[in-house]
Amino acid sequence: MLLRRAAFVLASLVLVIGIGLASIRYAQASDPYIHQVLSLQGDTSRGEAIFRMNCAVCHGFDALGEVGPALIRVSDHRTKVSLIKQVTSGQTPPMPQFQPDPQAMADLLEYLEAL
Repeated sequence: MLLRRAAFVLASLVLVIGIGLASIRYAQASDPYIHQVLSLQGDTSRGEAIFRMNCAVCHGFDALGEVGPALIRVSDHRTKVSLIKQVTSGQTPPMPQFQPDPQAMADLLEYLEAL
């Protein structure tokens, strides 16, 4: 009886966590700007140019970090959605709010993935 109850509690907990995570993911992906960015194919060369003009002063021209953190392999531990939110939010001072047009953001993401 105790084992059955523990299994039920564990299954319920997993279900609640799963639904919560799915809801967060849906809310993020339902943002029209994010949805549009994710629907586009980025270009690494254009993304590098955008990075050099807007990001390199703080993150370094080789993305090794200066004032801001290094961005080498950033896509290994950050999703595209979280990167978009990081860039566009302006909620992590001293990083300014920056919202490029959707194609430019897709290009920047492509470059960040190549680092």
